[in-house]
Amino acid sequence: MLTDTRVALPAQRRLAVLADHRVFAALLALAAVLRVVTMLGYRPVTLYWYDSFTYLDTAVHPAPSATFHPIGYPLLLRALLPFHSVELVAAVQHALGLGTGLLLYAVLRRRSAPGWVAASAAAPLLFDASFLRLEHGVLSDTQFIFLVVAGLAVLMWSPALSVRAAAGAGLLFAAAALTRTIALPLLLLVVLALAVRRVGWRRLAALVLAGTLPLAGYAAWYAQHHGRFAISGADGVALWARTMTFADCARIQPPPDLARLCPNGTKVDAASEYVWAPGASLNLLPGDRFTHNDLARSFAIDAILAQPLDYLGHVVRDTAIAFSWTPIPHPDRTTPAFGFRSGHWELPDQPLIDKVKREYDPDIRGLSSVSPYADFLIAYQYAAYLRGPFLGVILLLGAVATVRRPRVALLPWAVAMGLLIGPVAVLDFDHRYVLPVIPVACLAAGLAHPRCGIRSQM
Repeated sequence: MLTDTRVALPAQRRLAVLADHRVFAALLALAAVLRVVTMLGYRPVTLYWYDSFTYLDTAVHPAPSATFHPIGYPLLLRALLPFHSVELVAAVQHALGLGTGLLLYAVLRRRSAPGWVAASAAAPLLFDASFLRLEHGVLSDTQFIFLVVAGLAVLMWSPALSVRAAAGAGLLFAAAALTRTIALPLLLLVVLALAVRRVGWRRLAALVLAGTLPLAGYAAWYAQHHGRFAISGADGVALWARTMTFADCARIQPPPDLARLCPNGTKVDAASEYVWAPGASLNLLPGDRFTHNDLARSFAIDAILAQPLDYLGHVVRDTAIAFSWTPIPHPDRTTPAFGFRSGHWELPDQPLIDKVKREYDPDIRGLSSVSPYADFLIAYQYAAYLRGPFLGVILLLGAVATVRRPRVALLPWAVAMGLLIGPVAVLDFDHRYVLPVIPVACLAAGLAHPRCGIRSQM
């Protein structure tokens, strides 16, 4: 009898552990079904002109871009190049979405959150229709979200941060920065949050070195191609566009070489539109807009220093769009939510598209909706959408968790706020840019539960 009991106890424990996670397992399975429905409902995948095709072209011909697209996402596309299938790209991204939800759940359970709290924190990412659409498009955002959440998971997994974990997190945040450059300031935020926790100089050094060395290597590669040590050739252009909503050259008094970038009367409905507006002052200069990146950055810095309150006011105003109940188009030409529709959308007639079809996937074609799967998603999206005020509540819960247990919650809450404000501060508000905020904010909010702390119970 004693022998039987000893044999049975481990099996009983395993069953108890599985039972403890059965609710989340059911949710994860349901989320996987939704992603299969998405792939069946919209064929082949959503391709955006010109972002998707620039990524795909860079995957075939790897080189550092002088515009908005660093190399991180094209490297994923290149890894999938032997299969010559953009539908496989979407499938991998849907899997990354599920993996991100699993990471959120695992970290919160590791931090002693009840099962329902951890499952609730993962639910917006798993079930919001906006994430289904995002994962189904050839865009860098899904990879970016996964890398940021994975970096936080590594840092938060154990109460006693090891040097190895700090280095691993640094590599993940470096990969995130090479996927979307908005992660560059996130690395600094992470270092500051860990410094507040007093994790020790060795761990901070490991994080900084692991985070900066890949970036330095990429910057050196960039210099070989473009003649300057940098990660991007568009940061100045983006910041210049941000200042076009408030810049007053009578107050800035720029020198003659910068005065050419003053507002010239061209009006658009969002700061980001100045990057592309043909009549904007930057685009009237000779050559490509990105060849004037350094000049644009100098003008933008002068404008911000001369009008700091105007700059902050416009950043606050545009950030507030995220909290509206009814999604506000910004700019007006965009669809901020509920983008699943019926129909067929042809690709534009562009030489780059023909090149990508020859070199990456011959089956690339315009997007078509397929009934009844698309019909279901069109109805589903109106219920499965996180309204702005709910995002505000989630961020508020994260702030509460930060006050209660700063050693645990400060890190994800600071990253969530950085992801929310950062894109607006350096360019403009975009509903797509808000999506990475949601899972990180949910992670911080889950830590507000009284049971959460530094002790692991997984």
